[in-house]
Parts: sequence; C-alpha cells; structure tokens
Amino acid sequence: MTVTPRMPKRPLWWSDFILDLQDLLLQWRTPCYIVGGAVRDAWLHYPIQDIDLAVPEDAIGFAKRLTNILKADIYIMDEARDVARVWVKQADTTLHIDIARFRGQTLADDLADRDFTINAMAADLLGDLNQLIDPLNGETDLADKLIRQCNPHSIQNDPVRGIRAVRQSVGLSAKILPDTLSAIRTYAGDIGKTSPERVRDEFVKLLGMSRPQSALRILEAVGLLRHIIPQTTGLRSLTPSPHTENGWSHTLLTIEKLHGIYLTISPQRTDSTAAVFDLGMIVTALDIYRRQLQTHIAHQWANDRPHQALLMLGGLIHLLSVEDADAVATSLRLSNDEKKRLMRMVSAYRDVPNTGTDALSLHYFWRKYADAGIDGCLLAMAYYLAHENIHIQQDDWLKQLEHIQIMLNAYFIRYEEIINPPPLLTGDDLVAQLGLSPGKQIGKLLTLIREAQVLGKIATVDDALALVKTHL
Repeated sequence: MTVTPRMPKRPLWWSDFILDLQDLLLQWRTPCYIVGGAVRDAWLHYPIQDIDLAVPEDAIGFAKRLTNILKADIYIMDEARDVARVWVKQADTTLHIDIARFRGQTLADDLADRDFTINAMAADLLGDLNQLIDPLNGETDLADKLIRQCNPHSIQNDPVRGIRAVRQSVGLSAKILPDTLSAIRTYAGDIGKTSPERVRDEFVKLLGMSRPQSALRILEAVGLLRHIIPQTTGLRSLTPSPHTENGWSHTLLTIEKLHGIYLTISPQRTDSTAAVFDLGMIVTALDIYRRQLQTHIAHQWANDRPHQALLMLGGLIHLLSVEDADAVATSLRLSNDEKKRLMRMVSAYRDVPNTGTDALSLHYFWRKYADAGIDGCLLAMAYYLAHENIHIQQDDWLKQLEHIQIMLNAYFIRYEEIINPPPLLTGDDLVAQLGLSPGKQIGKLLTLIREAQVLGKIATVDDALALVKTHL
C-alpha cells in the first residue's frame, strides 16, 4: 500500500475552518492528517460536520494544545488508546474534532484498520490539501458507490460498523459488497458485546438521516435490528391495520410518513414535498404553527443527539407495550430526559384522537404531556396516514388535521388561557387567608381554581376565594 499523495479525480472542497487549521498546524510542524469521513465529504463536496485527525503520537497532548489555541473544550475519550475530542463553538453550531494516535505504527496501518475504503482516505495537513492519500482505492469505491470493508476482519473486529455500513449505503445510495454484507450478517450477534453507548450513537445517526425507514428495513433484513432492539421482532405478528401486511410493515410506513411530516415542517421543505396530497394538506392546516414546530424539532439532547432521531425512535416503538418501550429506552442508554420524552410521546399519540376539543379536555392533555404532546400530535398524524395508507379519504384526513390544529392552537396560541392560566392564589395565600393547613387539600384547591379559570368561571382573586369557600 502506498500513502504517496496524488491528485484526486475531482477536487477536494475544504471549509475555511480547515484551511485556517492548516495555517495553524504549519507553524507547529507536527505531522497531522485529516482522515475518515471529512475526506470523504470533501470529495463529495458535502458540508463537513465533524473532523477526524490522526497523529503519530501524543494525540491527547496535541488535542490539549489545540484546545488552548482555539479556546475550545476537550474531552478525553480513551486515554489508553490516546484519543480525545475537541469541541469548537461556531456561529450556529459546534464542530467536533476527534484526535487519535495512529492505529498501528504508520498512517498506512491506521487507514487499513478503518471500517470501509470510502472512509480510509487521508489528506496531509502539513502538505497539499488538494492531494489525496488513498492506499485502499477508496476514491474508486466512492465514485462507484460501493461499501467495501478495509480488510477481512473490519466487521468482525467491530460489529457496530455494520450499522454504519447500512446508514452510509442509504445515505450515499451505495451498494454493500457481498463479502462485507456477509460479514455484517455473520457478526450481527456480536453487537451485544460492544459498548451500548457506541451502538446507541450509530443507531441514532441512522434514525436522524433521510429515509430512516429504508435504513431500518435493511437493518432488519441483515439481522442487526433484532440484536439492537429485540422487542421489534414481534411486530410481524401484529395486524394494526387492514391496509398493511403486518405490524412491521405498518411501523416502517409510519416512520416514512413521520419523516415526511418532519420535512414538511422543517426549513428543508421543498415545493415537491408539499405537492404530495397528504403533506400538502398539512401545509394548509398547520403552517401557522410552522415556526414553533421548527423550534420544537430542532432541540438537541445530550451529546448533540437530535430530537428528530428521538421522534423516529418513537415511530419505531409506537406499537410496543409500555414495558417493551421502557426496555428499549434503557438498553439504548438514553438520558433520563430522553427516556421521559420518548415514553410520554408514545403515550400521547394514543390519547390524541380521543382528546376532546373543549377547553378542559385540552387542559388535561397538555398538563399531562407538556411539550411531549407536540410529538404525540405528529406521531398521531403519521399513524393515521400509515393506517389508511393509499385508502385515505380527503374529508377524513381534513377532520384529523382540524382536530390537531385545535390542539396545537391551545398550546401555541392560548397557552395562558387553557393550559397554564396565571395563578390567582398560591398555597401560601390559602393558608394565610383561610387558615388552612399545608397538605394535599391545598393542591386540590389550587387545581380547582385553575380549572375554573380555564372554564371561564372565575377571573379575580375574590372569585377564587369565593369558589374555595364553597368547597370547604
């Protein structure tokens, strides 16, 4: 294998940040190479989200020095393997730079030990960034849209790479070569022997991509999904709709519809997205809340995990029992906040169709679910579209959207009127003015006051006191 730089078949596009980084490192004269996905994306002319750097030695020391220069943050990922991550805050995002010591003695050893040839290219930050280091012919595989493991043991050594292969095959519209696919199938069962956090992170990336339903279909077909979320294996025995073959088909269709709803809400919406009948009606009915919905789905969870992925996970488990859904959240090592949101959204979607449009019913729903109710509304729409599938009727879909519109109006427009009216009295007020003792009775009386406000029966402090006295 040669690591001699050469001109690629198409120019590499580097961001200003990387060009500035090169200027900095030229002053250090410390050998350093950009490797992995950043090189692949530079060849594809994609925006570079994260940067992997490989150095011959003392990667952690290198990272600390870089942290000081860039006024960034650092996390030591693996002291034994000499790996660190640097977070660089930019105008509207945070850039991750992972710095690692060579996997082996040389750069060639490092690249040969990576996952797939398309991710085993490098560029010399002390040399010409227009040139490519490509000992495994990753450029050819990238041009031909092929996913090929770097060596016969790539998947065996790290079964989590199988998830990545599926994700990148869908994201790049690439074919997984037979020997690589065979290795993924063979070692799928070993994924449980790897770090649950690494499995979670790769799986979340898959859920957060475009066409997650396609990736999940492949993940299930190659035998990986049953080792990541074994609770999904029983979905094929369910028949939630006369219009889908089984629960698994319905789940994939629900996720497809949910992703379509996400795109309809998102800034990435195109005219062709809204031209689809069911999504076009969402534009008409719910665009008044689009800005608020965009803010909601743009939320980032721990370690920058996108809310979009959690929403798709909700779609994946929405037919499971509460116990199974809880087990999924636990096995994926979700944060407590993520787990709470996931469980509430899959509960909320079931309540959405049965929630009345009167003020008190809306009050109960939103007090119970808070912002997870928004996810419940989105998931309920996706469920309905999957349930009806091609048999959807315009009038029925319009009624569903009118119902969702009323529910979202209560949350986004009439929040202080219906969900959380300004308190007329506090618990201390009740104790001081009515001589009550602290306890459960206080909470019940405050709820009584709040619900009377929602119904428009009271509006002043005197009204509230009079109401309380009638219940003592």
